[in-house]
Amino acid sequence: MIIEAIKKFWKFLGEDTWLSWIVSVVLAFLIVKFIFFPGLSLLLATNLPLVVVESGSMHHPGSFVGNAIGSENEFELWWNEKGDWYKEKGIEESEAKNWPLKTGLEMGDIVVISGYKTPEKGDIIIFNADQKHPIIHRIIDVKEINGEVVYETKGDNNEGQLVFEKDVPKDAVIGRAVFRIPKIGLIKLAFVKLLGIF
Repeated sequence: MIIEAIKKFWKFLGEDTWLSWIVSVVLAFLIVKFIFFPGLSLLLATNLPLVVVESGSMHHPGSFVGNAIGSENEFELWWNEKGDWYKEKGIEESEAKNWPLKTGLEMGDIVVISGYKTPEKGDIIIFNADQKHPIIHRIIDVKEINGEVVYETKGDNNEGQLVFEKDVPKDAVIGRAVFRIPKIGLIKLAFVKLLGIF
């Protein structure tokens, strides 16, 4: 009886009708929201396992392909443009070359976030900073204030640091960026912008 009902429902989803299309979209949404994301959150030990980059603060000059694969030439372009600021902070090119995701992030990239492993200098973290959305920037220093670990961050493409990213407390950190999926999040950004018009 149950198997027959499932077969009938599956057949209905395969029909070429508006109703089956709407039911498929709703079902996909429910599966993503209540199964996929909670499972991914559990697996990656963070309440925000996937993030879409919404700004250009982590942008690096160079080609889309070069940045996506972490090309050496694209890193050099960025360092030649922004390196003096880092040198003033005591960060040398040889150190920055070994940073994870060394060619930054682009608007529309989907970033996989992990809550495992304590973030270190050079890691890209996502953190709460009393802004509309969490911030995703790179750690440029780890220090201790009153016995508490705090992170100093900066957007790779920003000219300097913003006030709220100079002393990021450990408990504000949501996770560490471990992988990027280039540009696929542009679909979500376009959809959100479209909804904002209405």
